[in-house]
Amino acid sequence: MDREFPAKPTQNAEASRQRILAAALAEFSAYGLAGARMDRIAKRAECNKNLVYIYFESKESLFRTVLENNLARIYKDIDFQECDLPRYAGRMFDYAMENPDLMRLMAWCGLEGRSSNFALRSILYEAKLAALSKAQEESRLGQTFSPGFLLTAIRSLATSWTAVNPFGSLSDGIDVFTASELRAHVVEAVRLLTSAGKCP
Repeated sequence: MDREFPAKPTQNAEASRQRILAAALAEFSAYGLAGARMDRIAKRAECNKNLVYIYFESKESLFRTVLENNLARIYKDIDFQECDLPRYAGRMFDYAMENPDLMRLMAWCGLEGRSSNFALRSILYEAKLAALSKAQEESRLGQTFSPGFLLTAIRSLATSWTAVNPFGSLSDGIDVFTASELRAHVVEAVRLLTSAGKCP
């Protein structure tokens, strides 16, 4: 019979850290930074509140870590191809619908006037702009709208129907859409947007 060995301290520490981050995402997305409480985070993470401070020093530092980790997930999980922006929009729509906690976290970030910029995000954003600009120069992408406008418009379209958007509902009061129908509309809208001004 194989002997079972206890987890190493480093493994326990990492497990505790991940529980804290998951608990903090739930807390911050529900209450924002100002309304979040470290004791609730510790209770949800099943650890001592002092341990939360040992790992993250302050509530602000924990909030920043949660935000940056989850924004990094977006860039990792959503593949970007400058000549297939409708597909990019569809995947972003899916991600937004599947991750309401993250959408609420980003909404709180805006409401509380906190910057969601960080080094990786800025680097990848600039890379996307450069790729879009090159595609336009080579007539692989419509030239009617600037790269910056296209990125903002696509992201706005793809996330407009999340629960945190004041206008975001699967019903606009007249037409009622299923999520799959709405996704198809978003993809088609981006196809039209990005083909405007494209050379035949």
